[in-house]
Amino acid sequence: MHIPDSFIPLSQAIVYWIIALPFIIMSMKWAKNELDEMKVPILAALAAGIFAIQAMNIPIGMGTSGHMVGATLVAIVFASPWAGVLVLTLVLLVQGFAFADGGITTMGANILNMGVISGFVGYYTYVMLRKNMNVNIAAFGGAWVGLFISAIACAVQMWLAGTFPLVPGLMAMGTFHLIIGFIGEGLITAVAISAIAKSRPDLLEDGFAAGNERLDMEATA
Repeated sequence: MHIPDSFIPLSQAIVYWIIALPFIIMSMKWAKNELDEMKVPILAALAAGIFAIQAMNIPIGMGTSGHMVGATLVAIVFASPWAGVLVLTLVLLVQGFAFADGGITTMGANILNMGVISGFVGYYTYVMLRKNMNVNIAAFGGAWVGLFISAIACAVQMWLAGTFPLVPGLMAMGTFHLIIGFIGEGLITAVAISAIAKSRPDLLEDGFAAGNERLDMEATA
């Protein structure tokens, strides 16, 4: 899903940077207000994990590939999509400048897709599902939807850039990321959130999710 420099014209890449920058600034303000000595190592560990899972790429065709993102997982842990934006921005900066994974001019588009869209859509899908479902299903659904919508956004951007046609692009990106979301993104997010909620609920910023998970466990005990 990382878009290289050559895949989007500079004029369009600048637009995506302009859209992404306010979100990046707001995520930094969130970090300044919310992060403390206990939370920083957790954020760093999640960033390292996301860096690792994004290394597992599946070729899709038309010069692009599919992979997991991880923004929803971070957003759920810290109960804020701004955390997802911050972590994905940091990960994409390292990937782009140190490993040439994703373009520099197109980094705004990549941050918009994987940090903003995936993080916000995934987190608020989770919040909506959590009202009527347990934390496992809600986390799975949020991560799955967040990944899928970000892949669709990426396909539309490629079409606007003239990189590949709309329908084949949507079919390729959508189909592959639906599968990746099911066997990768959704499953890993659900397992991770469930494990944290059961063993270390104090690490979850979302007291609603952690508290209700404890109530569910007590009710079945």
